[in-house]
Amino acid sequence: MLEILGLPFLVVYFLLRALKLRGYSRQFGQRLGFLPGSYRQTREGAVWLHAVSVGEVLAAVELLRRLRARLPRAPLFVSSTTLAGRAAAQDKLRGLADGVFYAPLDYCSAVRRVLRRLRPRAVVVMETEIWPNLYREAKRAGCALVVVNGRISDRAWPGYHALAWFFRPVLALPDAILAQSEISAARYLAAGAPAGKMRVAGNLKYDFDPRQAQVPEALRELLERIGPKQVWIAASTMPPAREGDPDEDEAVLEAFQALKRPGLLLMLAPRRPERFDTAAELLERRGIPFLRRSQLRAGDSLELPGVLLLDSIGELSGLFGLADVVFMGGTLARRGGHNILEPAFFRRAIVVGPHLENFAEMARKFSAGGGVYPIAGSAELSGAVASLLEDAGLRSRLGERAGELAEAERGATERAAEEIERQYWQAVPVYRRAQPWYALLWPLSRLWVLGGNWRRSAARPVRLATPVVSVGGLTVGGAGKTPFVLWLAGQLKAQGIEPAILTRGYRRRAPERCTILAPGEQVPVARSGDEAQSYLRSAVGPVGIAADRAAAGRLIEKRFHPAVLLLDDGFQHWSLERSLNIVLLDALDPLGGGESIPLGRLREPPEALQRADMVAIARVEAGQRLDGVEALIRRHNASAPIFRARVVAQGWRPREAEGPVAAFCGLGNPQAFWQTLDGLGIQPVLRREFGDHHRYSVRELRELAGQARARGAQALATTEKDMMNLPDGWPVATGGLEVVWLEVGMEVEGADELLARVRASIV
Repeated sequence: MLEILGLPFLVVYFLLRALKLRGYSRQFGQRLGFLPGSYRQTREGAVWLHAVSVGEVLAAVELLRRLRARLPRAPLFVSSTTLAGRAAAQDKLRGLADGVFYAPLDYCSAVRRVLRRLRPRAVVVMETEIWPNLYREAKRAGCALVVVNGRISDRAWPGYHALAWFFRPVLALPDAILAQSEISAARYLAAGAPAGKMRVAGNLKYDFDPRQAQVPEALRELLERIGPKQVWIAASTMPPAREGDPDEDEAVLEAFQALKRPGLLLMLAPRRPERFDTAAELLERRGIPFLRRSQLRAGDSLELPGVLLLDSIGELSGLFGLADVVFMGGTLARRGGHNILEPAFFRRAIVVGPHLENFAEMARKFSAGGGVYPIAGSAELSGAVASLLEDAGLRSRLGERAGELAEAERGATERAAEEIERQYWQAVPVYRRAQPWYALLWPLSRLWVLGGNWRRSAARPVRLATPVVSVGGLTVGGAGKTPFVLWLAGQLKAQGIEPAILTRGYRRRAPERCTILAPGEQVPVARSGDEAQSYLRSAVGPVGIAADRAAAGRLIEKRFHPAVLLLDDGFQHWSLERSLNIVLLDALDPLGGGESIPLGRLREPPEALQRADMVAIARVEAGQRLDGVEALIRRHNASAPIFRARVVAQGWRPREAEGPVAAFCGLGNPQAFWQTLDGLGIQPVLRREFGDHHRYSVRELRELAGQARARGAQALATTEKDMMNLPDGWPVATGGLEVVWLEVGMEVEGADELLARVRASIV
């Protein structure tokens, strides 16, 4: 139902694009999950952190720094729902986050678009943002889901408590919820969060580092020119929330005029950008000298006592160190207050009103510990500020106590980073593709599973005289089976064990049902299929090509007498008995989209791993942790040894391209090729993906070459498998644009143990 309600938003988005209103369409598009192409990931899984407000963004700065240190290869993305939050993220996270964008609306379709684009391994949600569809889709995509700095304020708690029946299944989805305090943890539990996932980790905002806050040069120069004797900052002031509330800008300006203190500079910082002009009008009406930060020019001055109106985003933190007194807004109007930690870390005297419900536990600690100057209402504001400005000792004692209380609570950021990293490596991402025909394809995928079960139960496997070692996988394509078979064949041959290879010859066009070829024999791709060409070119052993690989095995036995038959892609080939089953999982996408064919790439569910004698996790980078994938294997197979393998680039053929390249491939998991290029430091100016085993037409190559030239490419880069599927006369089709292909090999950790187990199975 929600998805149907979201259709008008799509209409508005495409209308904005048609009218070429780029600023609006860009923002609206991001709300619908349409992120820029530059956000597409080719590296190890990203971390997507959602921080709504300016305060949450500032709290996220140190967290992102620590995640960058712990997960140096993981791209970091930050989303925000508010204009101010996104502006602060753009400013404060420059050089730290790989991308900042508007958070998608909580529609499944919008969230899925973002997940498909970012390919995150972990989704981190700050504070109390409970978005049911974001939570569900993140877990459906296999992501780790962590709530950090979690809190439920006094104001929000009655609503959560009343709707506990709704929130209970949603709060069961996160892998961990790190609450700010015991009170918030108790409220999460009462709202339905599982006790085993709850942890009190402290408040990230206590880890604010004042050394990172900088005073803008323009403001520093202004202060040097006007030389204020004292500075009062009114931070994050708010309009009334209910009838009877004061307008905090009005209250501050009334107190300022009542002070009549020579040389006093008031820095007035309204919380909301839409209040900047309102505050300027108030200043003009009262006849108070003022400057607007946004209009500050070199050489400007200000008569004191006067006001600097901070109509800017993200600069307030750096100015607290200049203040003698700070009034924290949102505490006179019933707004629940704002974060007092930043001025506390600068050891400033802080005045607060009676409303700090959003920071209830923090307020209690600071009030009990003498770290704030409390007032009951706006009538007391001028007196409180006057007392502090006149009494340097009182100011100093309050500021020191505030700093001590803030320092005592540090450490939440490190605890959060540690938990995120732990959950990050436990995750097993499921990279789902868009499925516009899901309702139609779902029954077909169920039929596929039923058909596979029937074929397995009905099979009567043939036993050959030669031992058979199967190398297969759970998914269609993409696990690196061909490089692994070549590696294994080469290793066995080097040890004096003559191998032969059996392969099905997918999509070959040959008159004979069974083709037996000698090592190195040259035949057209149409006769052998593209994968068999790699085996033939290696000349490592004879190759048998047939749908009935038992028949091909008998013919090879008679003609070549091999010591072992390597059954390529044979895990689901029920008609041939084997001595050993080696199953390959792709570290990049071990579950093949999480759905059975045709919805995804799974031939069998993960439960089939129980039949594996050995498991090799392919495409593993050096030092990469595989906690989640190994746990997945162990859930279904407690004893099979697990090995790690990686594809190694051996060089470009016929030679390395010079200058920019456009890349294309037709693989089961094209992400593998993009990651290999990324590891080589190659950023193609164009990427094109085609279906697995795709046979290219002259028209496609001509179109591809035209797009490549338009983007400045000097060559087309592809894989060995794709090179075999190019049409005759392809140099003419590319208009002379050079095509280079990457030759790859395989490295296996623990190779000696793996080979010993293979030898033992074939003796």
